[in-house]
Amino acid sequence: MAEKTKIAQKATEIPGPKAQKYVERDRESISPSYTRSYPFVMDHGQGSVVWDVDGNRYIDFNAGIAVTATGHSHPKVVEAIKEQAEKFIHMSGTDFYYPVQIELAEKLNSLAPGDEPKQVFFTNSGTEAIEAAFKLARYYTGRPQMLAFLGGFHGRSLGALSLTASKAVQRKGFFPLVPGVTHVPYGYCYRCPYQLTYPSCDVYCVEVIETGLFKQSIPPDEVAAIFVEPVQGEGGYVIPPPMWMPRLRELADRHGILLVVDEIQTGMGRTGKWFASEHFGVVPDIVAIAKGIASGMPLGAMIARRDLMTWPPGAHGNTFGGNPISSAAALATISVIEEEGLLGNAATMGQYMLDACSEMMERHSTIGDVRGLGLMVGVELIRDKKTKEPAAGLRDQVVERAFKKGLLILGTGPSTVRFMPALNIDRETVDEGLTLFEEALSEVEQDRPKG
Repeated sequence: MAEKTKIAQKATEIPGPKAQKYVERDRESISPSYTRSYPFVMDHGQGSVVWDVDGNRYIDFNAGIAVTATGHSHPKVVEAIKEQAEKFIHMSGTDFYYPVQIELAEKLNSLAPGDEPKQVFFTNSGTEAIEAAFKLARYYTGRPQMLAFLGGFHGRSLGALSLTASKAVQRKGFFPLVPGVTHVPYGYCYRCPYQLTYPSCDVYCVEVIETGLFKQSIPPDEVAAIFVEPVQGEGGYVIPPPMWMPRLRELADRHGILLVVDEIQTGMGRTGKWFASEHFGVVPDIVAIAKGIASGMPLGAMIARRDLMTWPPGAHGNTFGGNPISSAAALATISVIEEEGLLGNAATMGQYMLDACSEMMERHSTIGDVRGLGLMVGVELIRDKKTKEPAAGLRDQVVERAFKKGLLILGTGPSTVRFMPALNIDRETVDEGLTLFEEALSEVEQDRPKG
């Protein structure tokens, strides 16, 4: 492991000469569709600390977009990958059997919410898990319509993209998408589209689906499934009010609609429980997971009640899904989460971050809202606390300034900064990262034009 280099304090040092060369080569050789928030070029990492190719040290509050659940290069995960690679690297799980995939399926079925028997379909990514759920919902119910939510993000392939309504740029140029998807407002209390207040609103944003959409536009008996994130990820780290998910479950049950819960970013311990839907006491019919499942190895899964898995052999398949190395990494990841008490750490450190950011909000007029569940913490930046006008430009400047100071963070939604570090992050590292964030925010605030 390279010696820790002090965090660079001068913007002129970032990016360094090696990083800059890689950035230039990237522009020539890699698709421009990738978003690059800032020129960080990684060399290596350990836990929640990473180093770039020029030796600069950073605090990582991204964890590969909530992927490296056990931190970078956890030794138990690395060893599991090595051991499996020495046995065999690939044998299509669609056509053949291998123990590590079966063992992982059994473990995931035991962890997923609900007591009824379940089965798993393995994929390479969250997008593919959503595609599988989309197809299964249509196959099982025989119904053509789907409901999803404004601000939701479910992936970028055409079926998943049809459910996504996070940013218009993600859909622009790809129409027509898969037909039969209707989007409705999410339970976003800070920006309630109906100008109501919880709980006096009686969760009107769910009631209006029944009284408005189902009576005027979409017959409920033609709706196969409702796709929902228990906490919106790309939509802004939006946490719905406590009764929102239960009311959605009741609505689905009333009309025989499947509830598909997208736990791709929220699952595998991110919120302090294995699945975020557990916080709301809701059991999904189908759950999609990926990201944190294998500490960085490509893997996703669609888990459904066994009685829903009625499609026959050949109806759906996947060459690389449940890859043996990814499956071994996933089993090791789950073991580390259990053995090291990372659900508890995610809950504790997440609350610590949330409290610290709430205190920070009192010192900064640009922080309009702070929200979080476990180690999913969002800080929404605004121009004015009365109008709540989003400050996307200011948010992007803060993200860039934080990078130059030695902190890796990303934006989400219209104007929110998100913190999603590894589940095993310690308090000292959290404090260091939050200090850098507030320094970056203060500097950007001071640079803003007055008046």
